[in-house]
Amino acid sequence: MILYLHGFRSSPQSKKAQLLRSALAARGREDDFVCPQLPASPRAAARLIDATARLEDESHLALVGSSLGGYYATWLAERTGCRAVLLNPAITPFEDLRDHVGVQPVFFSDQTVEIKPEYMDELRALDTPTITRPERYFLIAATGDEVIDWRTMAAKYAGCRQRIIEGSDHQISDFADYVDEVLAFCGIG
Repeated sequence: MILYLHGFRSSPQSKKAQLLRSALAARGREDDFVCPQLPASPRAAARLIDATARLEDESHLALVGSSLGGYYATWLAERTGCRAVLLNPAITPFEDLRDHVGVQPVFFSDQTVEIKPEYMDELRALDTPTITRPERYFLIAATGDEVIDWRTMAAKYAGCRQRIIEGSDHQISDFADYVDEVLAFCGIG
């Protein structure tokens, strides 16, 4: 099963989530994809992610996390031992998101979400400063990411499998080119 964790202000309707869902459906494995709408509160998001992950044996669970979802995926992979693909993952969101406190629009919808100051402490509580067993991780980072410096991502996940994309952007607009590689790392051929 793939548990896809979307990024900040994103949703299960994101392009990357839909590409993965479609790729699994084409393989007759659509039921092996779960992408919950994550709450704004990191504490609540962590509870939802943890509860969803418990539904699957860790040897059959793979995480794919984009941006803030990559931060959450790292936290969960360290707790459970499962594999994780990280797509331009957030490294220090408890610092980076301080400027986004307040009501924010949600991408791919007409909804809004309120980001509260205490969420920064909730994010810090989920921080994973170092990783163990780097073979469990696959980092995909774009040098053209306008939000997170790819070198910061590469340094955090040193020793892990890495695909550094020349150019692209934070959304990894060319993600379709990497779907098969992501699925292979997740154990889905």
